[in-house]
Amino acid sequence: MSSSRTAGLTATIGAAHQSLRDQVYVELRERIIDGRYPSGHRVVERELADELGVSRIPVREAIQRLETEGFIAAQARKGAFVAPLGPAEAADFFDIREHLEALAASLAARRADRDGLRTLERLLDRARRVAGSSRRTRELGSVHADFHQQIVVMSGNPLLQGLMAPLDGRLRRLFSLTSEPGDGPVMCGEHELLYEAIRSGDADEAERIARRHVAGTRETAMQMLAAATATDEPTDPGPRRRP
Repeated sequence: MSSSRTAGLTATIGAAHQSLRDQVYVELRERIIDGRYPSGHRVVERELADELGVSRIPVREAIQRLETEGFIAAQARKGAFVAPLGPAEAADFFDIREHLEALAASLAARRADRDGLRTLERLLDRARRVAGSSRRTRELGSVHADFHQQIVVMSGNPLLQGLMAPLDGRLRRLFSLTSEPGDGPVMCGEHELLYEAIRSGDADEAERIARRHVAGTRETAMQMLAAATATDEPTDPGPRRRP
C-alpha cells in the first residue's frame, strides 16, 4: 500500500494516532450509525479494502469487532450484513437501557463534580443551538447521545461504564434513525430537567426522570421503527414456484 493512500485514509477516517485497524473500525461504524449502510447492507471485505486503500486484515478485524458489538451479523455461506434494527431489536435495547441509565443518573447525582456538570452544561448549550436548525437533525442525535454518555462517565462506576460502552453506538444509531427536526426542543427540555436533578444532588429524582425519559423515547422510537419496517416489507408477489 502506498504512503499516499495511507495518508488519504488517515485524513478521511481517523486521527493520525489511531491504528489502521481502529481507523477502519471507526469509519465502518459511522457508516452504519448514520445510515449510509442500512440494515441488510452487505459488507464485503475485499471491496472495502480496495475502497479504503488498505489490506484485508484491518477490514476483517474491524468487521469482527463490529459483529461482537451487534452492528454486523455474519451468516454461513452468505457473508456479513449490517444487523437489523427494528422494533424487536429496539425493545431488547430499551429494556437494558432503562435500568442502566436510571442507575447512571442516580449515581451521577451523588457523585457529580464541577467539571462533570460544566460538561453537561456545554452539551445542553450545544443541543439548544442545534435544535434551532431543521437541517441538523443528525447532529442533534449525536449531541443527545454525548449527553447520556457524559452522565455514565459522571456515575464514577467503571463497571457500569464498561457495560454501557457497547450500547453507546447502538444509541447513536437509534437516534440517527428516529430523530426528527421537531424533536429538539422536547429532548432539550427533558435533558434540562435531568441536569437539574443531577446538579441538585437528588438521586431519586434523577433516577425517576431518567426512567421517564427513556420510556418516552422508547415509545416514539418503536412507532417510527415499526412504520419503517412496514414500509420496507416487500409486497406479496403472488404464488411462488416451488424450487
